[in-house]
Amino acid sequence: MSKSRGLQEPSFLILTSLAHEPQHGYGIITDVERISQGEVRLRAGTLYAALDRLQSEGLIAEDREEIVDGRLRRYYRLTGEGGLRLAEEAARLQRNARTAVTRLRTRQAGGIA
Repeated sequence: MSKSRGLQEPSFLILTSLAHEPQHGYGIITDVERISQGEVRLRAGTLYAALDRLQSEGLIAEDREEIVDGRLRRYYRLTGEGGLRLAEEAARLQRNARTAVTRLRTRQAGGIA
């Protein structure tokens, strides 16, 4: 595994959303809100800046475009590199969460945290 820095939460959730299937911007926004149980609500400006950055890093790519009601709808997909980065980040978060839970249990039991 590489020693890349952790992903910011919006990027992590966007990659998680695209791990399911290619999606367009509005689909990503609604999926991220669902995944985060309403905790993260991406604005269009934040989303498209993140999509540009993730695309320049090779973590996502354009999948296809279509015209719906006269408007361009661009779909994005997770790349192989993006899937690896998402897996690394998920594993890192799991390790950190396990450590936190273990230390909290130790503390609650009266041990050294």
